[in-house]
Amino acid sequence: MPPELSELTEQISLTPFQAIGIPIALVGAVFLSLGAQFQHRGVGKVEAMHGDGTKSGLSLRQVLHLLARPSWVLGSLMLALAVVFQLTALGFAPLIVVQPLGVVALVITAIVNARVSRIQLDRRAIRAIVLCVGGVGVFVTIAAVYAVEQEITQTQLLIVLGVLGLVTAGFGVAFALLRKTATAMFYIVGAGVLYGFVATLAKVVLNRILNGNLDWLTVVAVVALLASAVLGGYFVQTAYSVGSPDLVIAGLTVVDPLVAVLIGVIVLGEASLIPPVAAIAAVVVGVVAIFGVIQLAKHHPQTHR
Repeated sequence: MPPELSELTEQISLTPFQAIGIPIALVGAVFLSLGAQFQHRGVGKVEAMHGDGTKSGLSLRQVLHLLARPSWVLGSLMLALAVVFQLTALGFAPLIVVQPLGVVALVITAIVNARVSRIQLDRRAIRAIVLCVGGVGVFVTIAAVYAVEQEITQTQLLIVLGVLGLVTAGFGVAFALLRKTATAMFYIVGAGVLYGFVATLAKVVLNRILNGNLDWLTVVAVVALLASAVLGGYFVQTAYSVGSPDLVIAGLTVVDPLVAVLIGVIVLGEASLIPPVAAIAAVVVGVVAIFGVIQLAKHHPQTHR
């Protein structure tokens, strides 16, 4: 085999070291699912006891009441573990491989929530879940074959921070205008976009630390990461108050990785070796997954209750 071809073959497949990130990410998805279920239960109780019925976003008083709900606190601890496992996985594997694996949480959440709520998922809801899982599953397979990880430059980090600033400002304006009429999907999309940036910044910070680039810009990235996580967390809690946990997880497990993958591909260059046919296939299955989320929002039994 020619040296050039051998080198290309090594680049377009995960090494055993990188592959360790996949099972770690899957464990994180389990904690994500269980944490979402417990948090949803806590938010539901606070909304019932201290809400005003407007569904216009959690107030500061309601947020403080959440801290006294054991189910919400337990869910938060599980989500913290999910974050730990996700960050660990990002330390091993490329962003575009790790982030979409959170779709496993959708399957677990849908099953658990159906049992807890004693609701039967109809064929359309099940089909929507299959589209989400199938689309993301194929995408991860493609990404695992062609993903490339390389040192992240200062310019790339500046681009990520700049786009995040514009996105955050946009959601701030939208929230101010639509707070009283916004549906669960608004908060889910908002949280998914912000969490996509959180994952990206986490990957950037880990990459720069491992490559000895711990400078002021890296510190700014950490601050932006924490701020995005807090705002995204607020959106998630509000989404729980107006939607089912599996609907919230469905949105997050598609919107979050979609944003992270787009940044990973366009800005970080993690898909620079992907051939055109595989790139087209990845786009198609990504659209299928997004369509699945839209259908789940439309046909989920709890949407019509």
